[in-house]
Amino acid sequence: MKRIVILALVALLLPAAANADFFEKVGTFGAQFLEIGTSARATAMGSAYTAVADDASSVFWNPAGLVEVRGNEFFISQVEWPADMNLSSAILAFNPSIMPGTFALSVRSLWLDPMLVRTSYLPEGTGETFDAGSVGFGFSYSRFWTDKFSAGFTLNYLHMGLAEEAVNTGSFDFGVLYRIGPRNLRLGMVIQNLGGKITFDELPAKMPTNFKIGVSFHAFETDNSKLLASAEFQHPSDNAERANFGVEWNVREQLFARLGYNLNYDTDALAWGFGVAMNTGRVSKVLFDYSMVDMTALHYVHRLSVTFVY
Repeated sequence: MKRIVILALVALLLPAAANADFFEKVGTFGAQFLEIGTSARATAMGSAYTAVADDASSVFWNPAGLVEVRGNEFFISQVEWPADMNLSSAILAFNPSIMPGTFALSVRSLWLDPMLVRTSYLPEGTGETFDAGSVGFGFSYSRFWTDKFSAGFTLNYLHMGLAEEAVNTGSFDFGVLYRIGPRNLRLGMVIQNLGGKITFDELPAKMPTNFKIGVSFHAFETDNSKLLASAEFQHPSDNAERANFGVEWNVREQLFARLGYNLNYDTDALAWGFGVAMNTGRVSKVLFDYSMVDMTALHYVHRLSVTFVY
């Protein structure tokens, strides 16, 4: 029965990925803010997080990992994106006693400061300003179907605006995680950003659908520390295939050092970061995570995440 369930879900995932165009279409797809990584922990590991996902931020990486949230978690993150843009996000994950599984509510917003309206006659500005940005609201659910297999989804409502123009649409993410056992070996698959076309300023654009498959395991483990290794392959609909690799060194579940690499990306390359966990009660704690990703000509991108577990 376990194998039948897994094969059925894989059968649902693969056709959607196979329908994607097998050549690059950079800059021709919409809702690009959905492809910006939000978690400092995940991006420090080179974004190789499909099979690692085990916290509230899983809703943005692989919602099947949301089941690892046993109590409640509140996650906030800030990304300093190039060109003075910012990506802010927040997630509340919780386990209601009346239903099995884990739920989450999320929001992420790409924003920048108001800009001056300029014309050919008034290149210094007319005195008026305009805004531009995108925001997404998500609802996620994940649960175990066997003792080793979990599946989850995220439904997103998206709003994108530029001055007086705006568009509203939705997207859907679906992922699975299978825990094999030895060395905490995990296999994960996810398909993200399924949705219809976006028509903005009379120009139609597709959603940036992405299919990922990954693996993670404990490469080294002692009583006081362990080394988590992960890798994944991606097939985005708007770019060439690419791969991600990452490691995390965990010391007593309190100190974390991370290193990763993004292969075959237009900009992203080496990534690194660290984390600190502090107990605030018998079952509560707070985690601070930081990452820096080398985007070559676009310089470094910094991310800071804070997670409250209670």
